Amino acid sequence: MRVWIDQDLCTGDGICLDHCGDVFVQLEDGIAYVAEGGRPLNDPGGSGSLADVPRRHFDSVIHAAEMCPGECIFVEIDPVPVAAVDAADQPAA
Repeated sequence: MRVWIDQDLCTGDGICLDHCGDVFVQLEDGIAYVAEGGRPLNDPGGSGSLADVPRRHFDSVIHAAEMCPGECIFVEIDPVPVAAVDAADQPAA
């Protein structure tokens, strides 16, 4: 899963930080950004603002996106590899 924020839509409420302070940060401008490895990704509109989300934070990030009043948090879900889907459909031997 990856996540990014459209800073033009961010209202600066900081609700995302309340839900997952390890993935979201608020900078001096009062706007939220995503962080990766503790470092804010500040490349509005660019690929440098797309953070990989550790598995342990998936639920918190999704909840933050759902609760965001600015609707500025965008989550990209990685597709399940075809081999994993095929293996799940096979009966156990």
